[in-house]
Amino acid sequence: MLTYESAQATSKGARNYQEDAAGLRPGPASSANGDDGRGTSSLVAVLADGMGGHTGGALASRTVCECFLATSVDVLSDVKAQLKGALVAANRAIAEKVEVNSHLSGMGSTLIGAAFGREGLEWVSVGDSPLYLFRRGEIALLNEDHSLAPALDQMAAEGRMSAEAARNDPRRHMLHSALTGEALELVDISKKPLPLEPGDYVVLASDGIHTIDDAEISRVIAAYAEDGPNAVARALIRAVEQVRDPHQDNITVIVVRPREG
Repeated sequence: MLTYESAQATSKGARNYQEDAAGLRPGPASSANGDDGRGTSSLVAVLADGMGGHTGGALASRTVCECFLATSVDVLSDVKAQLKGALVAANRAIAEKVEVNSHLSGMGSTLIGAAFGREGLEWVSVGDSPLYLFRRGEIALLNEDHSLAPALDQMAAEGRMSAEAARNDPRRHMLHSALTGEALELVDISKKPLPLEPGDYVVLASDGIHTIDDAEISRVIAAYAEDGPNAVARALIRAVEQVRDPHQDNITVIVVRPREG
């Protein structure tokens, strides 16, 4: 049986405020902390990247995370339905905040919710926060990107614009879908559990991680994989900070490693 070790790390980047939020809810077992060599038999992780300025964005992401984790997700029953229910509850929580205070109108958040259990990984996501699987030296994006970035990258691939222009286009981070309390335009949800293996790493991240490319993310994970999730999480944050992008967005990561129980 697999157990799950986890860690999280964050940085404000070049901003003086933090709009990211993240949380973990370990299931029964010893600890969710990878430092002590133990793990949990199940785990629910959530990461949110807020929008709406210092106050609105921070409140939105925190509201989303707290509500998602408070909504019970039992990995022994219908996880897909429960992830959908937790997403709906989180979106409704945003609507309730706006109803109470109209000045918060326009705030919103991305969301990745991931459930780790005996059958593997299941997830739900809205927005552009990436969910990665690292396995045997290779990295794959698991969830859909609901921003304009994929369309711009496709235009670059077709020769309709340069790769540099696509990377620097100010529309790149515009979202097709986010939790704002309104009807959700796009939702990505896993069709079935993804079996995980010892040695895998799963990374939930806010879009600030895109300062480094997938090859660099993979290199960092490989370099610190033997040291555990805490080392990997801290190394990913360092790799982003070392670029010294003057416009660096907030960056938050949750790192999960399955191990033989």
